[in-house]
Amino acid sequence: MSQEIAVIVVDPERTAVAVRVRLDIAYDGTDFTGWARQPGLRTVQGVLEESLSKVLREPIQLTVAGRTDAGVHAEGQVAHFDTTAELDYGKLLHRLARFLPRDVRVTGIRTAPAEFDARFSAIRRHYAYRLTTAPYGAPPLLTRSVVACRPAVDVEAMREASRKLLGLHDFAAFCRRREGATTVRELQRFEWVSTPIGASEFGGAHADPGAGPIAGGQVAAAEATASARMLTAYVSADAFCWSMVRSLVGAVLAVGEGRRDPEWVQGLLAERQRSSSVTVAPAHGLSLIAVDYPADADLAARNVETRELRTLPPSGGCCGD
Repeated sequence: MSQEIAVIVVDPERTAVAVRVRLDIAYDGTDFTGWARQPGLRTVQGVLEESLSKVLREPIQLTVAGRTDAGVHAEGQVAHFDTTAELDYGKLLHRLARFLPRDVRVTGIRTAPAEFDARFSAIRRHYAYRLTTAPYGAPPLLTRSVVACRPAVDVEAMREASRKLLGLHDFAAFCRRREGATTVRELQRFEWVSTPIGASEFGGAHADPGAGPIAGGQVAAAEATASARMLTAYVSADAFCWSMVRSLVGAVLAVGEGRRDPEWVQGLLAERQRSSSVTVAPAHGLSLIAVDYPADADLAARNVETRELRTLPPSGGCCGD
């Protein structure tokens, strides 16, 4: 009596263990219709997934920390994907540098823990919004990332207004509505930094030490250049709702230009729907500059916490309300 021996053929592709890969990404958002993939439109996600899929010869789907809007830039965007391929990260970085268009770069690649989620593991996101008070506007080399505002703005009033928004609040007045999404956020930093800009740094001509006396018109131009300033708003929170950063900047800029007072900004926190009195600042001044994550041991707990619907405490607020 013969025995039948079952032979099991193992498919290595089916048994391979997927590895989670983290990408650090930078892009000029000018010519993109935002991050999120949209049929028939050029998006950052679409360009990256197409390039990665071709290079790795397998379908790649990215999860991202912040889904930036059309025209918004990133210097410190983070995304992740899973793959069973054996990767040489150095070679992959160089191949992507040749493969990707000039307005998007992968600046870092590394293995991430299985619990890491670029979106849900994040504990803090940092944005910068850049303005210039130069009377001639943003110079050509910066025009895609700096917004021109009025030459005379009250920076101290802007700082006062920004401080009134810090803490855990319902930012409904500053957010475009999304069905089922909460607008309760903890604004952890809203700081304005004013920096003088010299002519050579800001696109002006270099001074010629051998040149003769400066004419009156040239003196006026030189003084205008010397008075030009870069105003950068650094805005950090655990998360942001749709158009929140640009709305915060637009509201505070109205204070700086003398059209509103700081108390008006604070009063917006009492509203429970988007305020028509808040102007959304232009997209091209905004850049996602960094995303913070907890220690590896705390990733799983953070993922659960982030997925919980945020609400205000029974008192209706905290932190100086």
